[in-house]
Amino acid sequence: MIRLNNINKSYVMGSNSLHVLKGIDLQIEQGDFVSIMGSSGSGKSTLLNILGMLDNYDSGTYHLSGNLIQNMSEKKAAQYRNDLVGFIFQSFNLISFKNAMENVALPLYYKGVPRKKRNQIALEYLEKLGLKDWATHMPNEMSGGQKQRVAIARALISQPKIILADEPTGALDSATSYEVMDILKKVNDDGITVIIVTHEHDIAAMTNQIIRLKDGLIHEIIRNGELKQFKKEYTHGLEAAQIPSYV
Repeated sequence: MIRLNNINKSYVMGSNSLHVLKGIDLQIEQGDFVSIMGSSGSGKSTLLNILGMLDNYDSGTYHLSGNLIQNMSEKKAAQYRNDLVGFIFQSFNLISFKNAMENVALPLYYKGVPRKKRNQIALEYLEKLGLKDWATHMPNEMSGGQKQRVAIARALISQPKIILADEPTGALDSATSYEVMDILKKVNDDGITVIIVTHEHDIAAMTNQIIRLKDGLIHEIIRNGELKQFKKEYTHGLEAAQIPSYV
């Protein structure tokens, strides 16, 4: 599904160059549920942007669904993104002057789907996420959790193979964060690959694989038995701090 080999990325800042990703090798299979963790500046958002073709890499190779992703024109990259990838953002990125249904339907507009048909499909996705009665509400009339569910519906409406989520629970309270993660788990159960960036250990512990970045390098990959130990250690830490665990 996803193959990264020796991916490097730098940003030029005045007379200086910042080497953000330093030879990333990574393999993610269809149906994986992955979290990317790391401190600020570790390269996690840059990596997610490269995976979503929102940014180019400097050297290395990136294969997505068997196709080499390299120096694509913005038009071609946009077409590929629309066919394969759905995005979810911390700040929701809803259009303030469009209601929930119109926000969800937007990807189908860019695919040329007639208005009546795309609104019908948008309503179906809002219903799946428990928001059918909120279809005509504007973003400023909804809670953070409701806005994120609208954003998830918008990401799903094009039937992508991959969902990329940048801090999808970062603007939400704990209870709502677990509701959103439960939705993403159900999306993953349907066979969609889900990759999230998070700095929250409890959120990462709800995925099936954790990739830790440090200084632009993959510090470790936690999966299988190691992931169970990660969850056990995290839960033990919560108990020690007398914080309720939802893991």
